[in-house]
Amino acid sequence: IHMIFYELKINYTRQTGEDNPKGVTETYFVEGLTVADVEERLLGEIQKYISGEWEIKSCKQVQMLDYVANPAANYWYKARVELITIDGEKETRKAHNFYAEADNITEANKVIHQAMGNEDFEVASITRTKLMDIIRAV
Repeated sequence: IHMIFYELKINYTRQTGEDNPKGVTETYFVEGLTVADVEERLLGEIQKYISGEWEIKSCKQVQMLDYVANPAANYWYKARVELITIDGEKETRKAHNFYAEADNITEANKVIHQAMGNEDFEVASITRTKLMDIIRAV
């Protein structure tokens, strides 16, 4: 089954553990078949941090080739990866998004190269995102 992920941006008051809750807007990728499904899954994951009102600001389908999670890392990086196919003398490149959780851009590049293995590809760009987490369907 092909992974279908949605990007959800949620605005809520986050309980910080101190006495002063803080308003935040966070971005998550959530796997699911419908918008209702991913909204419910996201709220199930972050409900313990929500204090008061919340609002889903946006929800859109995400196109990605793959991702590699590393719970010990601090950031998510988005790489634009070009898969290269050679048919005779003709070279074709098809761009895809690949996400890697890493502590820095060098580590993200290494993770992407390890995950892609023997594929013929080129990393066109890598940028740090504001993505908080990727939540899989169970």
